Amino acid sequence: MRRFLAAVVLSGVPSTLHALMSGDDLARATRAAGSLVGGGARAGIVVHLAVSAFWALVLTRLRVRGVVGGAVAGMAIALLDLEVVGRHNALIRALPRLPQWLDHVAFGVLVAGR
Repeated sequence: MRRFLAAVVLSGVPSTLHALMSGDDLARATRAAGSLVGGGARAGIVVHLAVSAFWALVLTRLRVRGVVGGAVAGMAIALLDLEVVGRHNALIRALPRLPQWLDHVAFGVLVAGR
């Protein structure tokens, strides 16, 4: 549970730092997530938690372990979340790619790393 909570809280650091340094809206990615269910930033928090819980369960069930395993898993999750599902959503498509990918890699590492 601690790994999951750390991943939920800390995996957004790359995109948050990018938003701060570029002057972008800090809630932009959260609103993009919320748009998947027809809502805004509040819905985005719920979506983020639900999707994070789902992927943490998947990584746990698949017994993904270690920093490298977590990073690879994070890249696979980014591919599905951002490029497969996200390509059908204008707000997700508009997010800066690299920071979002780094968030996903961080999530995988935080969930699976030892």
